[in-house]
Parts: sequence; C-alpha cells; structure tokens
Amino acid sequence: MMSGSGYTSIDNQKVSGSVPAASGSDLPSVQFAASNLQTFPPSEAKGKISGGYQPPRDADDTFSRPGGSGSSDESQNNGWLRMFTIEAYKPYFDVDTSDVLERIKDSLFPFKGSFQEKTAENPDLYGPFWICTTLILVAAAIGAFVTYLEHKWHKKEYSYDINLVTWSFGLFYGYVLLVPLGLYLILKYFSAPSGLVQLWCLYGYSLFVFIPATCLSIVPLEIFRWVVVGIAGFMSATFISVNMRAHIVSSAGERWFLIVTGIFLLQLALAVILKLYFFTVTVST
Repeated sequence: MMSGSGYTSIDNQKVSGSVPAASGSDLPSVQFAASNLQTFPPSEAKGKISGGYQPPRDADDTFSRPGGSGSSDESQNNGWLRMFTIEAYKPYFDVDTSDVLERIKDSLFPFKGSFQEKTAENPDLYGPFWICTTLILVAAAIGAFVTYLEHKWHKKEYSYDINLVTWSFGLFYGYVLLVPLGLYLILKYFSAPSGLVQLWCLYGYSLFVFIPATCLSIVPLEIFRWVVVGIAGFMSATFISVNMRAHIVSSAGERWFLIVTGIFLLQLALAVILKLYFFTVTVST
C-alpha cells in the first residue's frame, strides 16, 4: 500500500481475495441486433398489435360478415366468448352516414327485397341502435302529449305517466333483440341459418317506418291513427318478410310459408301493441 500527495492506492496484486485483471485477446465479443427505432411495432410482431382484430364467428360462420374470413382455429374456439365483449361489436358501428341513409331509404320500399343482399357483407348495428332509441323517445313523448291533449280537451287534470318510457324501452329494445335471436334459432333448427347480426340489422331498420307514423298519431282522430299505424305495420312486416323469403325458401323447403307468415304476423302485432298502449287514451269522467 502506498500513499502520496494525500491519496492512498492499493496494490491489487498483493491484496488477498482480489481478482486479477483480464488481459490478452480472449475477451468475448458482444453483438447487438440492428434495430430501427422509427419503426414500431416491428414488422414480425405477432398478436393484437400487428394483426387486425376480427369479429367473432358463430358455428356456421355467419355471425359476422365484416372483417373477412378468419384463418385461425383460435378465433373459432373463442367466438362465442368474444360475442359478450364490447370489442366484438365495434366493427358493426363503423359505418358512414350515407350508408345508414341508404338503408333507411331501402326500408321505406319494402317490396324491393334487396336489403339482405346489400348488407350481407357489412351489416351494421349503428343504424338499428339509433332508430330504436329514437323510436323509444318519440313514442313515449308523443304518447304523453296525446294523453295531455285528451285530458285538456275534457278539462281533466293530467299527470305524467313515467311508465310510458319504461314500457317503450322494454318493448322496442326487447323486440329488436329477442325476436331476431328467436328467429335465428328457428332458422338454425330448420337448417336455414342466417347471420345473427344481419337479422338484428334487418329488424332494426324495419322499425324506422314507425317513427313518422308515431309523429302522425298526434292527430286526434282515432280512425286516422289506426290507418297510419296499420300502414306502418304492413310496410315493416312486408320489408322483413320479402327480404327473408328468398333465403328461407331456398333452405327450409315447404316449411318456408309458415316461417314467413309468422314473421309477418309478429311484426303486425308490434304495430297493434304500439297503437293500443301509446295512442289509445281513456279519460275518466
């Protein structure tokens, strides 16, 4: 050990337990893989970052049309689990306003029967969601206003019925969700499968005609209300039946008539319920 100029140094060759410094050309070389920090993610990355998310598919590959055909077995195995997640339905809300308006226009011409062909590859839920939501609010608001006018006409006290909103919510959301689901299972049973989202899309747009019909029901003439709701119900039922007929006839054989008739009558029943519950006002004397 040596000291000088106020510093102390240790001779590492004489200290017990020290490790001698390595010398010579035996040092291992370290190589780093070339990387480009401006490129992210890497071109060979796997998983959710690099691969586009695909909507889930059901057993007969008809649950989701947009997004192309999946190629991995994992998407088929996890299809039914993914349908209960929000991400599964994001592709069906990615739609242009022009597409929604075009589909609304098609729903007002029920005898064309081309709606299913146009939406076969890209059904959406954006239009059906807002159509159903608008119909709920309009039906509850117009129904309450009609009841208010009737009470004022008879000079009776009026109190708002909040049940109109509750029943409207349950009726239209329940109908547009459960009826297509039931039809989906029936078509599965009769070996005429159809895409579930495509059925939701069809039924959702079929309700649009009830929005102007509901607004016209403000006219205080009972026979006029029945005519308006009857025409709307007929147009809506025809729209669904005509679009489903070709698919059901080619798959269900002779049983197609019973299925199509049931679809038509069920849609008419919705129109009758709409008229009786929201626009039939009884003022107690």
